[in-house]
Amino acid sequence: MNADSTALSLTALDSGRLTVDAAEQVVGATGECSIPFPAFLIEHREGLVLFDTGLSPRAYDDPDGYFAGRMHLASGFTPEKRIDRQLAALGYSCSDIAHVVLSHCHSDHAGDLHRFSHARFYVGPGELDWARTPSPAGAHFIKWHEQLEPALGYNWTTVDTPRHDLLGDGSIIVLHTPGHTPGHLSLQVALPTRTIVLTADAAHLREGIDRLLPAATDDDPSLAVESLRMLGALEADGAELWVAHDPGDWERYGALQRLT
Repeated sequence: MNADSTALSLTALDSGRLTVDAAEQVVGATGECSIPFPAFLIEHREGLVLFDTGLSPRAYDDPDGYFAGRMHLASGFTPEKRIDRQLAALGYSCSDIAHVVLSHCHSDHAGDLHRFSHARFYVGPGELDWARTPSPAGAHFIKWHEQLEPALGYNWTTVDTPRHDLLGDGSIIVLHTPGHTPGHLSLQVALPTRTIVLTADAAHLREGIDRLLPAATDDDPSLAVESLRMLGALEADGAELWVAHDPGDWERYGALQRLT
């Protein structure tokens, strides 16, 4: 790849794990799975890009209170896993982030966006409006008054095309992948040696892509399947897919590993 049209690196930030019913992640799945909640840092010559912001800092500072009766299902939620501390471990501060692409408004992805109020935010079409009055499938994942309403005055850009070249050089492409939520976004990152597509919740487990099965929490299952089909086509064309909540992908790529 041309070095001038690639990002420098991609690093996943480890935000803890929670054991959940697999049927929530893929319709018809059985058993339980321990899912990660990553955010992603992309280093680029034009500045740092963050894809999602993880859970609320309360999940790390007071996990017993945040998870209430589910604490026995949670692991790795310590103060060191807060996004500001993980960025510090990589040599950066929150103020160094220039761009934040928000995959969608669920609280495990938008939970700590207030640390980046100086940055430029990118959101999918209709996403913020939907989050004001979400459908029943995802309503309990929305923290409108706590997380989103206070951020409405930030510098928001709505990505209203199927593919948006974030920095103008083809290295980071924002993909509209609706279904889980109306404005859901995934992110394609061209690195010097590979291209990785961060699915966010367009897919919850790799099984969903392989079998074209939506999640129980998808707002529009038929749209979700079309987005799964698109992700599968990108993989067939040579891109690697990183399914954020998939435990196997987490083991494959790893936390705080600088991918190039």
